[in-house]
Amino acid sequence: MKFGPGGSRRSGRGRGRSGMTGEKFARAFAQAAFEGGKAKRRARMFRRGELKMVLLHLIAEEPRHGYDLIRQIEELTGGHYAPSPGIVYPTLTLMAEMDLIDEAIDDDGKKIYSITQAGSAKLAEEDAHIAEILERLEGVSKMGEASDGASVRRAVHNLKSAIRIRLADEEKGSDKILDVTAIIDEAASKIERLK
Repeated sequence: MKFGPGGSRRSGRGRGRSGMTGEKFARAFAQAAFEGGKAKRRARMFRRGELKMVLLHLIAEEPRHGYDLIRQIEELTGGHYAPSPGIVYPTLTLMAEMDLIDEAIDDDGKKIYSITQAGSAKLAEEDAHIAEILERLEGVSKMGEASDGASVRRAVHNLKSAIRIRLADEEKGSDKILDVTAIIDEAASKIERLK
C-alpha cells in the first residue's frame, strides 16, 4: 500500500507536491480559514496520507492517547488548527490495521498507541516528507504569530457591527448604503496595496 501522496517523496526540503514552501502554505491556509464560509470548509491542512505520517511521527516520540495527538498537532500549529476526533480516531484504527502502530489499554481504560517495527521503518522511509509537513505546520504557527489574527478579527467584527447599526433602517439603494459600500471598497483597495 502506498503511503503519502503518490507514495513518493519530493526533493527540496520545505516544498510539498505543489512546490509550496511552509510560508506560502501558511498564508494560503490562513487566508482560507480567515475568509470563513465555504472557504473555511475548504481549508485543508493535510494532503492525502499526511495526517498518518504526522501521527506516526508523534507516536514515535512517545506512546500517546488520541486526544494527546490532537493537542500536539494543535500545538504544532500554534493553536490555529486541530484535527477533529472524527478524522483522527479512524486514521489511528487504519494505522493499527496496517501494523504501523499498536493499540493497548492503559490503567484508566483508555487506548494508548505506540509505534511498531513496521511503523518505525515507514517513518524512516518517509523522513524527508515528514520534515516538509512539520515545516508547513510551523509556518502556520509563525504566520499566526505574525498576523495577530485576534486584532484583525476584532476589527472586522467592529466593522460588521457598525454597518449593521448604521444601515439597519435604510432602504435598498439609498445614498447611505452607497456611501458605506464606497468606504468599504476603498479600505479593501488600500489593504490590497499595502507592502
